[in-house]
Amino acid sequence: MIQSMTGFGKAAVEFPAKKITVEVKSLNSKQLDLSARIPSIYKEHELAVRGLISHRLERGKVDFAIYIENTGKETTSQINQNILESYYNQIVETSGKLNIALPADWFQVLLRLPDALKYEAQEADEEEWKGVLDTINKALDQLNDFRKQEGAMLEKLFEQKLKNITSLLSDIEQYEAERVEKVKARIIEALQKIENFDYDKNRFEQEMIYYIEKLDINEEKSRLSNHISYFLQTLKDDSGQGKKLGFICQEIGREINTMGSKSNHAQMQQIVVQMKDELEQIKEQVLNVL
Repeated sequence: MIQSMTGFGKAAVEFPAKKITVEVKSLNSKQLDLSARIPSIYKEHELAVRGLISHRLERGKVDFAIYIENTGKETTSQINQNILESYYNQIVETSGKLNIALPADWFQVLLRLPDALKYEAQEADEEEWKGVLDTINKALDQLNDFRKQEGAMLEKLFEQKLKNITSLLSDIEQYEAERVEKVKARIIEALQKIENFDYDKNRFEQEMIYYIEKLDINEEKSRLSNHISYFLQTLKDDSGQGKKLGFICQEIGREINTMGSKSNHAQMQQIVVQMKDELEQIKEQVLNVL
């Protein structure tokens, strides 16, 4: 069964003082294009996370992010009292020298100055990282489930469009014999309009057979049917069929175009245009197949 490259997954885990949320979304792309936002506390695991995403998602434009929400009373930032005291003394001294009024709200001024707050470096223990890794996998599971659902919808669409093309191919048959007779009659009529023109009827029949054979589309019809069968067969293969389906679409388009150039018949050309329209809708959606 095919999978779409479009998907979204989200999972969360709570620890005593914080909540970790993992979000991942993907769109179609020719290869894996990964954008990852990982907090500094988990940076040492970034290569492992990228490898995991690459293995599980294979292809697509992927946006991955880990968010940390502090839920406890403790904070990692503290007021740097020594720095604030130094700033305070300098401001008082400068105020006296330059005769500038002292600020009315000292804290508002001091806490905006560089290094007024200091931050304690955080490290994630092994137990916490196991919980985060499990959450990442849950988000990826959710995204892959989404991809499978989208893939099932695409498969139904492809089957319907190919059924339409097969039906149109059958409609062509009613015009083939008529087309040959019309071409033959048109050529004979043109010859008869030439005064005092004589021709070898046997040679004429040979040339007519050669010309009509060049307009024959039986081979194109047969190849087109085979390509359609191969497309439907490929839909049932394991994941990763997107590029192969794209190549099959090119072959289907080649046979339809050849039939159009050989048709030499108004109704047949209209049918070919309808077949092209159905194929274009398939090609647009194949770009989204993993």
